Amino acid sequence: MRDWLAHLAIAPILLPLLAGATMVLIEGRRPVKVVIGLASTTAMLAIAVALAFLADAAPGAAPAIVYRLGDWPAAFGIVLVVDRLAAMLLALAAALGLAALVFSLAHWHRVGAHFHPILQFQLMGLNGAFLTGDLFNLFVFFEVMLAASYGLVLHGSGTARVRAGLHYIAINLAASLLFLLGASLIYGAAGTLNMADLAARVPGLAPDARTLLETGAAILGTAFLIKAGMWPVGFWLPTTYAAATAPAAALLSMLSKVGIYALLRLWLLLFGAQAGASAGFGGDWLLVGGLLTIAFGTISVLATQDLPRLAGACVLVSSGTLLAAIGSGQVAVTAGALFYIASAVPAIGAFFLLIDILERGREVGADVLAVTAEAFGEGDEEEATEGEAVGLAIPGTLALLGAAFLACALLLAGLPPLSGFLAKFAMLGPLLGRSGIAGGPVPLLSWLVLAALVLSGLATVIAMTRTGINLFWGSFEDHLPRMRLTEIAPVVGLLLLCVGLTVLAGPALRYAEAAAGAAHAPQDYVRAVLHEVPRRAAPGRAAPGRDGARAGPGPGGAAPGMPDGVPDGARSAGRLPEGGA
Repeated sequence: MRDWLAHLAIAPILLPLLAGATMVLIEGRRPVKVVIGLASTTAMLAIAVALAFLADAAPGAAPAIVYRLGDWPAAFGIVLVVDRLAAMLLALAAALGLAALVFSLAHWHRVGAHFHPILQFQLMGLNGAFLTGDLFNLFVFFEVMLAASYGLVLHGSGTARVRAGLHYIAINLAASLLFLLGASLIYGAAGTLNMADLAARVPGLAPDARTLLETGAAILGTAFLIKAGMWPVGFWLPTTYAAATAPAAALLSMLSKVGIYALLRLWLLLFGAQAGASAGFGGDWLLVGGLLTIAFGTISVLATQDLPRLAGACVLVSSGTLLAAIGSGQVAVTAGALFYIASAVPAIGAFFLLIDILERGREVGADVLAVTAEAFGEGDEEEATEGEAVGLAIPGTLALLGAAFLACALLLAGLPPLSGFLAKFAMLGPLLGRSGIAGGPVPLLSWLVLAALVLSGLATVIAMTRTGINLFWGSFEDHLPRMRLTEIAPVVGLLLLCVGLTVLAGPALRYAEAAAGAAHAPQDYVRAVLHEVPRRAAPGRAAPGRDGARAGPGPGGAAPGMPDGVPDGARSAGRLPEGGA
């Protein structure tokens, strides 16, 4: 059974690949593509949830599954790694992909010929980026993801989408070039691109090789920061997401989290506490960059009067929050950041989908006209005449949309009682509580993070309140937006996911703490990936799976002649310094 479960690691990549390829071969027949897409995405969600439970049941901080394609050693072949962090993001991507797909069935999937295969390839790139264990294949899956995102941005045509799409393509091509350059420098310094192998070699690098490695890591990090949307290289994000169709924008919002994931994974593997002279490299830049991104996103939230751009600005605020939390370098803060990702991803996705419904009942320029009316004091002279009914009978549709908008506002602003507040509290508590443990004052940067999160939340409240008043008290007086069950159901489903995180905050935070602890102490990750599977299972250990699949390290520890679970040749080849990773 354990061997069979190990093969689940490759399923999130193979399923969308096969589904997308099949759709490409089918000319027309949109109903068939819909069935294939729903089956594939639903299966991906089920597999991702199963992997999350499997990863949570894994002993210690070791990954649940290390899957070696072709049974090649990790340093030479393709390796997929399933741990708590990867499994959580797989589940979020699948849930968001399913919601976007169902929402598109109302009408958006008919405005382009290849929407369904592009969505599947997008999910394939996302899943591969979360699962891969080496930089080269991370680049491959990044390119698959980006190529599909070009199609999603341009889906539906139109001048605005074409203009934003061309800018988006140019920026991401530049980021891909930086990715290649950075990976090449890292390979030149360390002689490997396997992430675990890199982590093992970094402490023992010579000073000149270390300088080359850090230069390559800085260039590679810039590529990730462009994708994450950090200021000033994230200027493209609000315009691009605002121009895309609603289901495309909802799924594209997950791409910024891929940049965050890559930074978190590589920074803690290569420059964590075990990295010797390179420990903590670039952490201050992440923290300061995160604060600047929060400031830029906060100004954007207050300045915009366009709903899609408001959602894009919220993506910037969330990216800045995560970068600042990761840059703090604390395990407890990283745990809060992971809980924040689990809350922000469905909240922002639901907001993008909800905006598409809300804007149907509005006139072009309604926000600008409303603000102008407020500035000049117009529209307030009407008084209720005697005998006229006071108030408005709110139909069920308007009540449902209003409740969904309120939930999005609470989640994005981080107000109680929903999970957005709990996530911010989980990040701020350790930042401000460390002084009580150490007996010293709270660091200045911790106060700056607190101020940034509070002010960004206040700005979001102001912007959402202003938008809600103009939207629900002015735009829908004459007519209500028409919607279908396939449109409102994904919005409600994503918001219920956030409600579930609120109700089950204890288990969710425990999972996030375990994932953060494993990420900050990657020795078990390194040993599990570099450990050569013995041809004959030792007593008390799980037998290796076929095709290089292996469920995490068995309770028996290292194989004979492999101290600490590391191959004999690893230490002599410079992979590990004396004393382990």
